[in-house]
Amino acid sequence: MSGTVSSTLTAPGRRPRPAHRGPGVTAPPGRRDTRRPSTGPRVPAMPDAAERRPHRWFADRLLDVLTGRHPVSRMLGHTAGPAAYDRLWELSVSGLLRPPAGRPTPRVSRCGFRTPAPGVRESWALLACGDTCRALAFRLEHGLDRRWRCAALDFTGPGW
Repeated sequence: MSGTVSSTLTAPGRRPRPAHRGPGVTAPPGRRDTRRPSTGPRVPAMPDAAERRPHRWFADRLLDVLTGRHPVSRMLGHTAGPAAYDRLWELSVSGLLRPPAGRPTPRVSRCGFRTPAPGVRESWALLACGDTCRALAFRLEHGLDRRWRCAALDFTGPGW
């Protein structure tokens, strides 16, 4: 026996490391299965929340404007026509949804919609502020540019 140690010997219980990996091998060392990622057609990514649930997205944004957390101009590109924007401005200026000092900030507790026609959603949102609940109704229309816009808006009940 000579005093040289073979390069293939390893510690007990360990596999020998391959001496050379070919140019077409992409698996990590030690991987033994032959599966590879699919080369078929890709599945489109999930649409963002505003696209999947526009009624909820609009309810949150409308509440932010109506409670005074954001200016009315935030909704300029999200309203269909001057009537909806003017109504939003009227409700915002009236301050009906601004909570009095010491009261919690209103939040959207529930939201839903119905579809009376393709590309139209008549939506509602229940707004909770402590133990008080109010309703917000709005109509969304899907434009030719594939964007939802608020076409009408109304608020029921007195302020907080």
